[in-house]
Amino acid sequence: MKTRSSRRSFLGSASAAALGLGAAALSSKDAAAQAAPSGPPVAFQPITAEKLAELLQAVHQKPGNKDLVDGKGTAVTMVLTNEVAKSAPEFEYHQTRDHVFQILDGEATYYVGGTPKNPRQTKPGEFLCPDSEGATAVTLKKGDYFFIPRMTPHKRVTKTSVSFVLISATTA
Repeated sequence: MKTRSSRRSFLGSASAAALGLGAAALSSKDAAAQAAPSGPPVAFQPITAEKLAELLQAVHQKPGNKDLVDGKGTAVTMVLTNEVAKSAPEFEYHQTRDHVFQILDGEATYYVGGTPKNPRQTKPGEFLCPDSEGATAVTLKKGDYFFIPRMTPHKRVTKTSVSFVLISATTA
């Protein structure tokens, strides 16, 4: 009789080494204590489809940013943005932040990757550069998601308009 494989059974049978976890990570009681947040917990923040539609209408009327999750007390920031005919003057990249973009409407082209030319640090872990040699152009439209890992140069060019949610996760 053939048994069905599932992600749960795989994860249950996979070794820690195969999953990329060191033995110390599994056996250290200190690891759990270190991972525990200090201070009061941050309240969960549901963002309903109705609320997002209301906020999207507001940023369409007045282009700009609206914080959905402000990042205070957590390692995640979520921002709703609408921009019209805007181009980033330089590439940026971050030492400790990853980005996930969800395009809600419109279109934008992201230039990502490559080798930063004449980079400068603007504050700890934050960098700008006028160009990134070998960057790839990726055009995103409504419904697309885009992940940009830390230390990846990127800039956005919007010819008409775009609305998106940016989720930015920070690690130490």
